[in-house]
Amino acid sequence: MDNPGSPKRARPVTITDIAALTGVAPSTVSRALTRPGRVNPATRERIEAAARELNYVPNSQARALTSGRTRTVAVLVSGVTNPFYFGIIRGTQQELKAAGYAHLLIDVEDSGELETQMLHRMRQSLDGAILAASRLSERELIGLAAEIPLVTVNREARGVPSVVIDTPAGIGQAVEHLISLGHRDIVYVSGPERSWPNEARWHAMRATAAGHGLQVRRVGPFPPERPSGSAAADAVVNTRATACIAFNDLLAIGMLTRLRDRGVRVPDDLSVVGCDDIFGADFCHPPLTTLTAPIDQAGRVAVAMLLSRLTERSAPHPLRRSVVLPTHLTIRQSTGPAPAGTDRP
Repeated sequence: MDNPGSPKRARPVTITDIAALTGVAPSTVSRALTRPGRVNPATRERIEAAARELNYVPNSQARALTSGRTRTVAVLVSGVTNPFYFGIIRGTQQELKAAGYAHLLIDVEDSGELETQMLHRMRQSLDGAILAASRLSERELIGLAAEIPLVTVNREARGVPSVVIDTPAGIGQAVEHLISLGHRDIVYVSGPERSWPNEARWHAMRATAAGHGLQVRRVGPFPPERPSGSAAADAVVNTRATACIAFNDLLAIGMLTRLRDRGVRVPDDLSVVGCDDIFGADFCHPPLTTLTAPIDQAGRVAVAMLLSRLTERSAPHPLRRSVVLPTHLTIRQSTGPAPAGTDRP
């Protein structure tokens, strides 16, 4: 039994304490603290002042149970060490922070199976998820979107909101650029087989080349990492092509190193184009011609779309939207006129 003169044991302040201090129902306190727009402004201000006075600390788990919201969004990327995802992570984190949401980053290691496992495992802890360059099939994505609010980045699936960086259009620009320099034998250095952007870029390259009466080839697939550039460079040299377009900048930068070691001059012997314009693409030797993409913006737009969808969940027909962000070719020193001959050192 407590001594009347001794301090009482401290306990967490609850919404019932705030209700007693302000003279309103606990349900009104809960609404004011979790959905302030549904409470009279004067009442809300009184409740917020009482919460500050009592040093109220909200219990996020209890709030999630009563409101159905955790204010946490997962961002799934295929490889956290890939500089392409730095922009996605930065853009999503800034937008989520501004909206008062926690940002949960998950590296799925280029595995569709792990992607599915993590989403199912974390489902009760999330309000929604953003999938960057998902490796899931269209059917799997549609099934997941029925269970949890999703927005995809660089991946399209019927009925699933998406933000697409239009690298296929940029690939068309790259092909036109190379053709204007006299190249007639161009190779695509393919990325992961299950990558949706990889196939979209290959189809765009074929279509643009066909418009000029040319056929293109591809080598690979290769993991989208710098060490894979060595094997990719060897494969391209064996084709005796005069130019190539790589799936991403990491592959292209790895290729430049290997080509230099082999004595293949870029761009005198072989022109190389990358994709994404990651940090360092303009520092390599020679500086890389590549597709510049609004990667940070893609992350911010994806968050805005997801949060908009969360507020529309109670509507009978939630909006389904797709946003396409343009890219452009940034020409640097890794591309030049086609060589007079096709001999390789």
